[in-house]
Amino acid sequence: MIRKKVAQYIDNEHLFSSKAHIIVALSGGADSVALLHILHTLGYNCEAAHCNFHLRKEESDRDERFVRDLCATMKIPLHIVHFETEQYATENKISIEMAARELRYRWFAEIKKQTNADVIAVAHHQDDSVETVLLNLIRGTGINGLLGIRPKNGDIVRPLLCIDRKEIIDYLQSTGQQYVTDSTNLQDEYTRNKIRLNLLPLMQEINPAAKEHIIDTSNYLNDVVRIYNKGIDEGKQRIMEKGNIRITALLNEPAPETLLFEILYPLGFNPAQTKNILTALNKQAGKQFISKEGWRITKDREYLLIDKKEEKEYPPFKLIREEREYTRDFIISRDKHIAYFDADKLVEKLSLRKWQTGDTFIPFGMKGKKKVSDYLTDRKFSVIRKEQQWILCCGDKIAWVIGERTDNRFRIDGNTKRVIILKINEE
Repeated sequence: MIRKKVAQYIDNEHLFSSKAHIIVALSGGADSVALLHILHTLGYNCEAAHCNFHLRKEESDRDERFVRDLCATMKIPLHIVHFETEQYATENKISIEMAARELRYRWFAEIKKQTNADVIAVAHHQDDSVETVLLNLIRGTGINGLLGIRPKNGDIVRPLLCIDRKEIIDYLQSTGQQYVTDSTNLQDEYTRNKIRLNLLPLMQEINPAAKEHIIDTSNYLNDVVRIYNKGIDEGKQRIMEKGNIRITALLNEPAPETLLFEILYPLGFNPAQTKNILTALNKQAGKQFISKEGWRITKDREYLLIDKKEEKEYPPFKLIREEREYTRDFIISRDKHIAYFDADKLVEKLSLRKWQTGDTFIPFGMKGKKKVSDYLTDRKFSVIRKEQQWILCCGDKIAWVIGERTDNRFRIDGNTKRVIILKINEE
């Protein structure tokens, strides 16, 4: 019965063809063993892939021994990899769960390529999808987070989303197929386990059909989200300009907070940050917000500027130097990417740096000093563009606000004999 249900689901969702070559993610737990067993008995060409994350000491090695014996009995090719998961998590400053996920899916992609397989099958089932919906609700999510786990994501397929955990256990018992139990699934230290062991049973006490209702709602929202996403895409086109958000246009939208959330959530901003950004729209320019993914929103005069915050200590360009004799027919270009200096005035060491608060220079053609910050403000530079402004120093004096204006103290005059030409070469 279950095999027939899974086979029909595979066909209905167009997960893969009857001749597909499948890599099955095999942990040794009930769900992955059932997945391998069902696909194998349905006649699919299967290979198995097992990750030993070395997180549960002897239990991790026990799982590996089990999958080796299982695949040998079923005469299914098996691929095994060992990961130092805790070390990877520490080095990359991520959680153990995230580290295991990154390592696992990266390796699956490698195995798929090596074996020329069509898809990678993982054993998520209905209960996993329900838990995902509840987890997203607890953490904060948009409508897309209420859809649960999708049956297909690129070359990752999930054939068991049509059945739940009880059906899986019943199937294995009816076939006499053994499996191993991950002891951490019986602990409630992780959020997902707390949902599985505590929250879901409580919800089912209130309504025994709670799980089924969540699944039904997620399925219904599949159609709703198509309409919703179309509206969001149209809203983005109305308010986005060169990757930034026009504030006035956003505030004229029928649901500015929702639209802003859908733009910023994929960049790692949470709902609370979205509310704070919306509140800041009527405040002074310069306020910044940083997401967990390293993206930055800066409130400027007319725009919410979106950029990836990077601490670069080197300029995104090179300066090409040329030196010539100065003659009466020497032509000075108006191109701001080229600067001309009297070589006899540019005698101290040249250096590049970002401008700093308090920096002053004498703009070409002027006599008095001007703050670089005031100059950039007069040029109507955005907060982000101001941050990205580099200067060329000759000793402790600014010789060039690069790409903008040179300093009058280093200008060419009637006594100039040699000219130094610096050209910006953007990389």
